[in-house]
Amino acid sequence: MNHHVPDPSKQPIVMPGRNAWRIEMADSLAFLVDGAEYFRALDRTLPLARRSIRIVGWDFNPDIRLRPRKGSETLGALLRRLVDERPELEIHILVWAMGPIYSSRSLKVFRRNGWSNHPRIHLRFDTRHALRGSHHQKMVTVDDAIAFVGGIDVTAGRWDTREHAPDCPHRVRPNGKSYGPVHDVQTMFRGPAARAVADLARRRWETATDHRPAPVVTPPPEWPEGVPAAMEGCAAAIVRTTPDLHGLNEQRHAIRLTHDAIAAARRHIYIETQYLASFGVGEALAQRLREPYGPEVAILVTCSSRGMLEQFVMASNRDRLIRGLKKADSFGRLRVMYAVVPDGDGGECEVLIHSKVVVVDDVFVRVGSSNLNNRSEGLDTECDVAVEARTLAERQAIAALRNRLLAEHLDACESDVAAAIRRGSLVGAIDRLNTRPRGLRPFPIGLTGPTSPLPGTALLDPSRPFRPIYEARELAAAAFSWLTRRAS
Repeated sequence: MNHHVPDPSKQPIVMPGRNAWRIEMADSLAFLVDGAEYFRALDRTLPLARRSIRIVGWDFNPDIRLRPRKGSETLGALLRRLVDERPELEIHILVWAMGPIYSSRSLKVFRRNGWSNHPRIHLRFDTRHALRGSHHQKMVTVDDAIAFVGGIDVTAGRWDTREHAPDCPHRVRPNGKSYGPVHDVQTMFRGPAARAVADLARRRWETATDHRPAPVVTPPPEWPEGVPAAMEGCAAAIVRTTPDLHGLNEQRHAIRLTHDAIAAARRHIYIETQYLASFGVGEALAQRLREPYGPEVAILVTCSSRGMLEQFVMASNRDRLIRGLKKADSFGRLRVMYAVVPDGDGGECEVLIHSKVVVVDDVFVRVGSSNLNNRSEGLDTECDVAVEARTLAERQAIAALRNRLLAEHLDACESDVAAAIRRGSLVGAIDRLNTRPRGLRPFPIGLTGPTSPLPGTALLDPSRPFRPIYEARELAAAAFSWLTRRAS
């Protein structure tokens, strides 16, 4: 394995106060790839709680089953059973108020009856968000000692295995409707870093309800059996994005960290993102691609777009941004791809990429809720976790995660991916191994066409909360552009 050793004379990538909220030690840290692995770890961890379970999400569904097998209890039933069995256990669930609406679900699942009709189950909807913004963090903590942070909400439509089979019988919503393959990543960690996430969850609860729960003082639960840790005793950075709203100071840690990580890359940048629509990030990548000896860049995105706004804004700006990256790629170091699996009828089925992962060389990894679009820069609340390697073992763990992700998408062995990358090229390894029916396809965008943001982007995909005068100016500019095109 070809390891990049950090130069001690250079400043670190992660700097609290600039691109991170806090750096705390994680006694153990695991990367949970795909929903089945995350939900299985969650199913093993929630029963360890004695005093507190905190769930914060863009969405939440009590009717899902963490282990989707016949006869298994629903998440709501599990939470109710735990609180019935443990007289000191308090459960706090905070859901973005618009999440159930975007998920096309009835609010009746949240009525205080059945699973949630208990004085120590506290379910709240967070309405204190920026206009057109969302609470996008996906966090779970147990006894303030074990935390989960990443791209996966505890809701329907997130469970899938690494095989992403097009006809998986367990990939169904509680109403019985099936959904397509979906890829995602979550982190799990124990120790002071988890306590920091629990502190963040308590702060979110206070902002939403004007009451902050007390921290938990109890012996921490042990790391659950059957969940292998990727790192032990590592420094984990908790990365926040918070808009300037409701008395909170603006925090734009995630976007600064993305730029700093891109600037620090020497050999490889590997990105998984649902949305690729931040032109600031696009220009930072383009600058590195223009360098004669800059890093290789491999980006995995979702190809198909769902919903009118996503198609009109996110997809259009994604196409423009990718086109700009291709024009900047004078040295052939760029690959922008989407994942497919055979559909069983001679065709292909796309895998929805919902993960938000950035890996730089084998020294840095960030996993969280932040997409590479404008709203994730400062309109929505986000939470990510980053690790900058300080030891050989940590570098090996970061490289192993990258290789594991590529092996999954390429239907290859992790050892084959590692061996191919050791030859010196990440994109060369992808090209060499991308030979099977399941694999990565080049994003279908040519060099002809616009590379600047779609007119009205600042209005439709804003990076900060609503500012009437500024947005009126943007709306006027978009209307003028549309009228000009119509006249021509």
